[in-house]
Amino acid sequence: MLRLSLALLLAASGAVADTVVPTRTIRPKEIIGAADVTVKSAELPGAFRRIDAVIGQEARVALYAGRPINPGDIGPPALVDRNDLVTLVYDTGLLTISTDGRALGRGAVGELIRVMNLSSRSTVSGRIRSDGSIEVN
Repeated sequence: MLRLSLALLLAASGAVADTVVPTRTIRPKEIIGAADVTVKSAELPGAFRRIDAVIGQEARVALYAGRPINPGDIGPPALVDRNDLVTLVYDTGLLTISTDGRALGRGAVGELIRVMNLSSRSTVSGRIRSDGSIEVN
């Protein structure tokens, strides 16, 4: 009840939240810089409100000038691109096996992607490490 009353009070007073919007069209796979975004006064639920949360991120979809940036529209910059040659690593602590592979997708650190083992031609899934290698289990 208190939340509803507060929401109605804010709506009646004309209070709006800040929303981060692009200043130009940003294409997918572009890294967002400080000059690419600004803050606009608008009440848009789910959109980013702080510029520092957006700067340095990669656009996952086309971002159009003046439209709000939502969490699904951006993400950390990709470290591995599709068709990159990568090192596959299997590590149990006592045993470490590594081989060459080809990335079948693109992704950032910590993301799960599919990779083709070049020795066996089999497809495996693994997480991207900070050094660009792929950890398989």
